[in-house]
Amino acid sequence: MIRKQNVLVFPCGSEIGLELFRSLSSSTHLNLFGASSVSSNHGKYLYKNYVEGLPYVHDPGFIYAVNTIIDEYHIDFLFPAYDSIVLSFATHRKELNCKVIGSPMLTCQICRSKRSTYETFASLLKVPKVHERLEQISKWPVFFKPDVGQGSQCTYLVGSRDEAKFYLNRDPSLLVTEYLPGVEYTIDCFTDYQRRLRFVGARERIRIRNGISVHSRPVYDSTFHEMAEIINDTLEFRGVWFFQAKESIDGTPTLIEIAPRVAGTMSLYRNLGVNFALLSVFDAMGLEVDIMCNDYNIEVDRALTNRFKSNLNYRHLYIDLDDCVIYEGKVNLQVVALLFQCLNRNIKLHLLTSHAGSVEGTLKRHRLTGLFDEIIHLHPEESKSTHIKHRNAVFVDDSFAERKEVRTKLGIPVFAPDAIECLLK
Repeated sequence: MIRKQNVLVFPCGSEIGLELFRSLSSSTHLNLFGASSVSSNHGKYLYKNYVEGLPYVHDPGFIYAVNTIIDEYHIDFLFPAYDSIVLSFATHRKELNCKVIGSPMLTCQICRSKRSTYETFASLLKVPKVHERLEQISKWPVFFKPDVGQGSQCTYLVGSRDEAKFYLNRDPSLLVTEYLPGVEYTIDCFTDYQRRLRFVGARERIRIRNGISVHSRPVYDSTFHEMAEIINDTLEFRGVWFFQAKESIDGTPTLIEIAPRVAGTMSLYRNLGVNFALLSVFDAMGLEVDIMCNDYNIEVDRALTNRFKSNLNYRHLYIDLDDCVIYEGKVNLQVVALLFQCLNRNIKLHLLTSHAGSVEGTLKRHRLTGLFDEIIHLHPEESKSTHIKHRNAVFVDDSFAERKEVRTKLGIPVFAPDAIECLLK
C-alpha cells in the first residue's frame, strides 16, 4: 500500500489552482495543500490545508519560502498553477526540496514565449505570420499580443496603421501577427515519463471570457492528433500539457500557443474520465497509468461560483419540510447536501413541519427515512418558535413570516432556501 502523497498547489486561487482542487481533492491517494501570495483568493475557501503569505514569484526569498512550506508539511510534489510559476519551478527544480510536476525547463522556456514557439515550429506546423515592420502588412486587421502573456491580456485587434502605431508606442515589444478569424480550439494532452503521447483531446472554445473558455465541447478531428504528435516529438513534455489552435482565413488550424500545465476547462475531459492532474501525479510517482475516456456527448459551461466564510457556529439545524426539503414534489438537492454535511459534522437535525398528511410516509416516499434526529409535526396554528429548544441553532424555512417570528422571539440566525448556500462548506 503506497502512503498518501502530499501535493502542494501554488497559487491555489488561480483558475488552474481551482481546477487542480476539483481534480485532486477527492483522491484517496493524496493529501492536498494550497498556498498563495495574496490573502484575497478563492483557493482559501476550498483548500482545507491552506497557507498564505508567500513572496511573489520574482521576489527575493521566493524559493526559500516555498522550501520552508515543503519541509514543514512534508510535501512530496509541487504542482504549479500559473504560467510564470511553471517556468520558475522548472528553472529552480534542483533547488526545491521536493519533486515538481511538469515538463523540463527548456520546454517551459520555449512555451512561455510566443516568438520562440513560432520559431521552433515554423517549418513543422502552420503558425501565425509575424510582421517585424508595419510596412510588411498588406492585409488588415492584424493581431497584437505580448510575447510573454496569458489569458488574452494586452491583446488587440488592430484595423489600421495609425492604430498600430498607437499600441506600439505604448508597448514596442508587442508581437504583430496575422489575424486568424476562424474557430478556436484547445487540445488537451498527456505525455508519460517515457515521452509517449498517451491522450489527445480537442475541444472547441465556443465562448471565451478573459481568455478562459467558459463554453466548450469535444471535437474529434485527426488533424489535432497529428499536430500533437509533432509537438510532442519536438519538445520534451512530462505529464499534462495543452496547445491552442485557431483557424486561419482559409480554415487551416494554426498553432497559437503551447502551455505545459493544466488548463481550467480541462474539466470537460475530466468529466469524460480523463483526469489530467491525477494522471500527472501518478506519472510523477513513476507509476504506469491507464487511460479510459467515455464517448457520450457533453458540453461544459462555466460561470462564477459562490463560496462563503462566516463565524456561524451551530450544533442544531431546524428545517421545514414543504418547499424546503421537498420542493415541487422533488427532493431539494442543495438542502439535502446541507443535511448530510450536518450529519458529517455531528450537527443534530430537527424537522419542524405542519405538513398535511403523514410526514413519515412522505419521507419514505422520497427515500429520506432515518435522516432526522427529531421530527416535530405541528398543528397548522402552532408557532414553530415554541418547539425550538436550542439556542446554538439555525432555522431554515421558506416562509418569511415564520422566519421573522423565530428571529424576533429567539434571536437565532434564520435562512430562506435561497440563502443556505452560505452554510455549505
